[in-house]
Amino acid sequence: MATRYVMSIDQGTTSTRCIVFDRRGHLVSVTQREHRQHFPRPGWVEHDAVEIWRNLERIGPEALARAGIGPEQVVAVGIANQRETTVLWDRRTGVPVGRAIVWQDTRTDALVEELSRRPGAEAVPERCGLPLAAYFSAPRIRWLLDHTPGLRERAESGEVLFGTMESWLIWNLTGGPDGGVHVTDVTNASRTLLMDLTTLDWDDGLLAFFGVPRRMLPRIRPSTETYGTARRVFPGVRIAAALGDQQAALFGQTCFASGEAKCTYGTGGFLLLNTGTTPVRSAHGLLTTVGYQVGREPAVYALEGPIAVTGALVQWFRDGLGLISSAPEIETLARTVQDNGGCYIVPAFAGLFAPHWRSEARGVIVGLTSYVTKGHLARAVLEATAWQTREVVDAMNADSGLALRTLRVDGGMTADNLLMQIVANVLDVPVVRPMAVETVSLGAAYAAGLAVGYWADLEGLRRNWHRAAQWSPHMDPRLRTAEHDNWRRAVERALGWVRPVPGHR
Repeated sequence: MATRYVMSIDQGTTSTRCIVFDRRGHLVSVTQREHRQHFPRPGWVEHDAVEIWRNLERIGPEALARAGIGPEQVVAVGIANQRETTVLWDRRTGVPVGRAIVWQDTRTDALVEELSRRPGAEAVPERCGLPLAAYFSAPRIRWLLDHTPGLRERAESGEVLFGTMESWLIWNLTGGPDGGVHVTDVTNASRTLLMDLTTLDWDDGLLAFFGVPRRMLPRIRPSTETYGTARRVFPGVRIAAALGDQQAALFGQTCFASGEAKCTYGTGGFLLLNTGTTPVRSAHGLLTTVGYQVGREPAVYALEGPIAVTGALVQWFRDGLGLISSAPEIETLARTVQDNGGCYIVPAFAGLFAPHWRSEARGVIVGLTSYVTKGHLARAVLEATAWQTREVVDAMNADSGLALRTLRVDGGMTADNLLMQIVANVLDVPVVRPMAVETVSLGAAYAAGLAVGYWADLEGLRRNWHRAAQWSPHMDPRLRTAEHDNWRRAVERALGWVRPVPGHR
């Protein structure tokens, strides 16, 4: 009998990838295609959802060909996706209503400000676990309904559908206008501001508050379940899992026990802590989100701390300042000095995310003297990622009553050994990187394989996890305390920078 495989689609912010995995979780083949980033106005970020679908049509069969297999050897496909990015499309034609509004887009700031002053605003976090912020999907849906003539009527009559990227891809894979399945999974639904965290269903009160018609919304399903069979790209293959990308990384890192946490370091940083089957409401600026739901089992919840700028600060150091010519050089440059020379960088390029949620904050470099060199600046860049991680971990420990014992890490920045050592030092816990670097894709594959019995249980997945590297903390506790105090003072100087212009909304 031919060997069987599982496949994942990783629909990310800058590209879409298809990866084939074997039973041990090893990567067999990978294909990738970038899509265009559209910036029509300051603060606006858009994607062409049709371009993303066409890219998948191209790279899906390529991934099978590179693995030397046919679709009949693929037991299931799982999807991981950029979260909160909002697509609206016509049910009959499959044509999107304009471009998708990306999670980084800030055009809804004024709308969110207005909504936050309305009666009922205080109930939003209680019901959905998220702060009322422009980061999430509901304000984007509302913005499109308000700014596209005739769209609200079409949405109310069920002609127009809403979805995040996994919904859009599943609908197209399963037939599109010809019987496409309109679903989302609990992890993506938990990022919309529209789902009740305890019932795991769309909440009428939240729908009314945001003015979003129920008829345009997908059905909410578990993360691991056969949603339908692909009719295009992978004909006959079951689509058996969907997870938001950060939840997929939590799954791929096999953080299945309460108290286990992972941080993905890419453009931004995303730290998720498994809190078990009871949602933990945050009093310290974190998001309460669904981690995953395996079939009919109770949902597993997580606390999440998104950090807006981690790898993006290195990119700015390279492209904006021209102090290095490639990202890996930051480590070499930072190693030319012993410390930061008294210099701290708070990278609030477009405000601060967790645990502050201050959209008016802006980046600062403090402590500059003539002693400071580009080596000190490079070190301050790396330390910014570590201290932002520390802020989130402190908030998680306070909210959950669990003390983090180890941090599992993944993402491009984990190749920087000095950064990982600094993170271990400031957290005072070991930092561990697994052999499998593609944890987002692997998590989607694991979930799909689990849904169809390719893997028997979570324990079997745990056995696939192997440590590649570990960094243990070695920092004088007094120095750690002093540096932490300096960092906090630097953050205070970043707050309150943008002030409203009189007469402008």
